[in-house]
Parts: sequence; structure tokens; C-alpha cells
Amino acid sequence: MDAAWIQVFVLTMAECVAPAGKTVCQESEFELLFLTQSDCEIALEQFVMLKDAADNVIVDKTRSGCAPSARQQPTFASLSDLSAAVEDKSGWKAPEVDEPTPTSSRSLHQARLEGLKTCEESEGIAPCRIGEIIIEEATEGETVEVWRRE
Repeated sequence: MDAAWIQVFVLTMAECVAPAGKTVCQESEFELLFLTQSDCEIALEQFVMLKDAADNVIVDKTRSGCAPSARQQPTFASLSDLSAAVEDKSGWKAPEVDEPTPTSSRSLHQARLEGLKTCEESEGIAPCRIGEIIIEEATEGETVEVWRRE
């Protein structure tokens, strides 16, 4: 088994997600890898359509897209070499196995709320909470991005 560099396409989605009923959203970015550019572009188009349909998600289309990249991967000279390499199943996972569903931003928000004192209890020292709103520490010199639905 040798190692080789293979071309992949990195799909980057930049979005701002607001918990239900809130006007402030939390910025997030995630990446997915694809072997072909067309697969990446189709997935990007579908993600953007899906996210635009949601009332609580704003997609930053200027920071979302497909970009070529490369990853180092093991390569095998033949199918029999591959079969011999994966004969020992430790460390390998069958593709049919469902991944656990990622925790929603709402449940992460609720979990963080539970761990914070109210601003009255903490005498205004951030981070604290007022109802379901999390008050973060002030940051100096950092720019604040305003997201708007077009």
C-alpha cells in the first residue's frame, strides 16, 4: 500500500442559525468533502435551497462554495491488495452504519443556558442569561457582522 495525493472538492457552508423565536443568530461554518466538482456543486445548490427555505437560517453565499483541494490517502495496487488490507476489520466502519444525528443548535443553546447563572445572580458579569438570551463577554477590537435575509 502506497500513499498518494488525491484531488477533492471542499464544500464550505457559512450560515447564521437562530433558535426558534429569536432574532439573533449564531454564525457557523462547516465543510464536506467530495470527489468530483459536480457532486460538490449539486450538494451546494441543494443545501442553499434547503437552508433558504428555513425561517431561522441565513446563508452567506459569498463565503459558501466549492473549492478544489487535495488530501493524502492510502492507495492500493489492486482490488486484492485492498481486500487483504481490510481483512482485519478493526478501525473500519461499514458505510451502511448510520451516523448519530448531530445535536441541534436549539439543544446546544438550551444546554448552555442551563449552565449559566442569570445576570441578576452574577451581578451582570458575563457570560450570563436573561430569560433565554445569552449575554456574552464584551470583546474589544472585534467586528460584529450583521446578517440580513435578502
